[in-house]
This record gives sequence, structure tokens and C-alpha cells, in this order.
Amino acid sequence: NLRQLQNEHELDRLVFTLKLEQSKLSDQHGRYTPLMVKIAPDLDDSQLESIASILIKHRIDGVIATNTTISRPNLEGLPYAGETGGLSGFPVKTLSTRVIQKLYLLLEGQIPIIGVGGILSADDAKEKITAGASLVQLYTGLIYEGPDLVEQCINTLCNLHYVNQR
Repeated sequence: NLRQLQNEHELDRLVFTLKLEQSKLSDQHGRYTPLMVKIAPDLDDSQLESIASILIKHRIDGVIATNTTISRPNLEGLPYAGETGGLSGFPVKTLSTRVIQKLYLLLEGQIPIIGVGGILSADDAKEKITAGASLVQLYTGLIYEGPDLVEQCINTLCNLHYVNQR
């Protein structure tokens, strides 16, 4: 029931407790370690609003959008489509981008968003940044496309930054 931690009251209590411990450890060791929360792509708008409010309230350092999906979009009839567990890669791409777009509006630039989910090409990374992510994380795409994907993403995102600066 890990996803249950994303409901409003449990998440509020969890983040409060973690931020309290983060503060104690920071004071004790003289070093601040950022704390991020990773959320699912299967959340509706009201859940995203609640989560955004909690993240702002507790001054979380970043939000990772998103984890794997438990939905099975466009996978009907495919082998193993009925198995349980979270899906990553292409099946989560659209869901993840939607969550990034919503969070970008809700967080109003107060908390950085790390875009994750379905980044299999440089254009996919650009899509996450354009949707509002400050950073992207490669995982499944790196496995299937190899390390060249990193350079392709960097080049595409640097070009996007250059065009936006003009």
C-alpha cells in the first residue's frame, strides 16, 4: 500500500516528520541534504492540488514526477498487459507529462520538478522541460537507447535554452 502514502493526511504527516528529521540532521552534521518526494502519474487533479499544497507548506526541496503507473493505457491485448505492478517507459510518458504540467501551474515556481517517465529520446526530454520540469531523469530510455541518449538530450536541451534566451 505504498501509494496510500500519497493521500493528503498520510503525506502531510510523512513529509512533516521527514522535514523535522532533516532539520535535526542538518543541525547535527552542519550539512543540509535536500529532500524530494516522488509521486505517481495516476493522480487526479484534486490529489495533485493537495500534494502541491503539502509540498509548498513543508518547503520540500523538489518533486519527482513521476513514478511508475499502475494503469494500462493502450496495452490491451498485449502479452503480460494484465500483470500487476508498475509500468515505466513509454506507457507512462503521457501521464507523466500531464502531471508535470499540472504541478508546474500549482507550484508556481516555488519547488523544482524533476521530470521522469517515458523519456526514450531527446524530444521526450524536451517535452518534459517544456511542460515545466527543471531537470529530467533518464532510466528506461537509458537502458534501451544506451548512453548516447544522454548526449542527445543535453544537445537538444542546450539548443532549447539557447533559443529561449534570444
